[in-house]
Order: sequence, then structure tokens, then C-alpha cells
Amino acid sequence: MRLATWNIEWFNALFDAQDMLLMDDAPSARHGISRARQGEAIATVLTALDADAVMVIEAPDTGTHRSTVVALERFAASFDIRARKAIIGFANETQQEIALLYDPDALSPRHDPVGAPTGKKGSGQAPRFDGVFRIDLDVDATEDLVRFSKPPLELEAQSAAGQRFRIIGAHLKSKAPHGAHGRDAVMRLSIANRRKQLAQAVWLRERIAAHLEAGDPLIVMGDLNDGPGLDVYEDLFGRSSVEIIMGGEGEPQMYDPHAARALRSKLSASPTTARFWIQPDRRYLQALLDYIMLSPDLLSRGPRWRIWHPFDDPDCWALPELRDALIAASDHFPVTLDIEL
Repeated sequence: MRLATWNIEWFNALFDAQDMLLMDDAPSARHGISRARQGEAIATVLTALDADAVMVIEAPDTGTHRSTVVALERFAASFDIRARKAIIGFANETQQEIALLYDPDALSPRHDPVGAPTGKKGSGQAPRFDGVFRIDLDVDATEDLVRFSKPPLELEAQSAAGQRFRIIGAHLKSKAPHGAHGRDAVMRLSIANRRKQLAQAVWLRERIAAHLEAGDPLIVMGDLNDGPGLDVYEDLFGRSSVEIIMGGEGEPQMYDPHAARALRSKLSASPTTARFWIQPDRRYLQALLDYIMLSPDLLSRGPRWRIWHPFDDPDCWALPELRDALIAASDHFPVTLDIEL
């Protein structure tokens, strides 16, 4: 089975208010790329991936008159994508949903949220992901109330071969100080954003720990917007979000080879899954943000990971159509996992 995670930048902008695909020369939300070009590029990449299931990060919006499922299934039908059915969990207000696009002949998933729902007062016991989590991150004896802007998608899945397992799709809060002006404001907002992101990571880790303790085969996948050594504020809190989610020494640990490689040495070259244009520096910044983590019991099933990076993967580079599509489709590149399920 092949599973993938892919953050498709502003996929929502390719659909109108009736979830109809917009394939024209008007600009997409990707700078300098038309809606038709981005749509075709996304389809080219999805066809090349040929995945049994894709965790789509920044999937089209669900709202009063919009449907993530309808939009994704129409897109898949338009381009004859094998992963042609879609499922979401709790919708959010950011126009960037988390959804699984899957082949119903290979996989049967259902939304299965864990944890108790909460009111505004929240709970300190890892509540349901659409609730409120109480946590004190800065040791000031005052609990913070934390919410997910994009509640993780919790699925119970069964493969066509009969293997049952859990999937959690996640998109943690960005640490970038969007909207801040001036050095002090940037610093304050960056630290505040990191605190919120770490709180989300702790919440997610508590859910993961419960599954590991119960012996549930588990796959955690998505855009964690973090990795070891990615910003100067990490030392203030000791660990990155990725390290928290993977688990510490003496704990049952999740595993992702790219994260493990990045953790071994901050001075050596690390894998990357995203590429952003930094206007003040007039250059691109590359980062490792996207992961597929496995519980220990799944490591015996022959897992093989791949980052579909057009400049780092020679097979992607060798196919000009795929290489160009990966660049045009999104500022993130897909990560795939091939595993016996």
C-alpha cells in the first residue's frame, strides 16, 4: 500500500462557491501561476504518486455552501485519479481543511475522533481535537486555553487485505510571525506562536501515547510546521514539536527516517519537503516540515519513505513534466510511504 501526505498550497482557490473546478488563465493563489496550470500540475503529481490514499493538507473549504468532499471528488473525477473518494473530520474556519483522498478499493476509512468534547473551560486530559486543551507551558501557574485552528483528522482504517490501523492527519500552527512589524513585535509573536504550536504538539502526543499504550497500529502524517533546529526560539522550550510528537527517551516512540536524520546532527544536510521564496533575501528557504510517522509495530512491515523533491530525487528530476508540476503545484512536496498493509 502507498500512503502519501501533501500540503497543496491554497487548493481552495481552484474552486468556485459551488465547488466547481476553475481551470482558466486567471491567477491562482500561487504567485505567477494560473489556475489551469496549478490544477493540471496537481493532477500530474497525484497521477505520478498513484497512492492508495493521500492526506491532503490545505484541502478545499467546507462551509455553509462549500464541501471539501465534493470538491476533491470532482477534482479526482476530472483527471481520473485512482484515489477518488474523500473524507474529512471536523471542519475549520481557515479555508484549509485536512482531508483524506483515497481509493475505496484499497482502503475503508471512517472518521473516529477520540477524547471527550469540551466546553469553553476545556480539559487537561487531551480532549477531542475540536475542543479546548488546558495546559501551562511557561510554568507561571496559569493554565492556557489551547485550540486547534485545524483540528487533526482521526481515522480508523481497514485495508483491502483486512489490516486495521489508525491514521491521524495533522497541520500544526505555523510559527511564522505573520502581521508583525518591527524586531520586538516579531520576537513577541514568534514566541507566542511557538508556545501555541508546542501546546498543540503536547496535545497530539498525549493522543498518540494513548494509542501506543493500547497497542493500536498508528500512522501520523501531515505538515507539522516544525523540525529540529528550524528557528532561534526552539532553545527557549527545549524541544521542537516534532521531537515532542515522536516521543522522548524511555517512551514508546513514533518513527520517521527524515526526522531521525535531522535530529542526529544539526550541522549536516537534512532532507527537505518545502521550498519558500524569501523576498528580503531574494532566495529560497528549504525546510523539513512534512512527515509520515509510524508506531513501532508497523516498522516490521517493510516501510519505505520517499520525498518527491524535484531537485533532490533523481527520478523526479529526470522527468521534466513531473519536475515542473511539483514546482508549480505547491510550495510543499509530497512524502510517500510504501508499506505492507
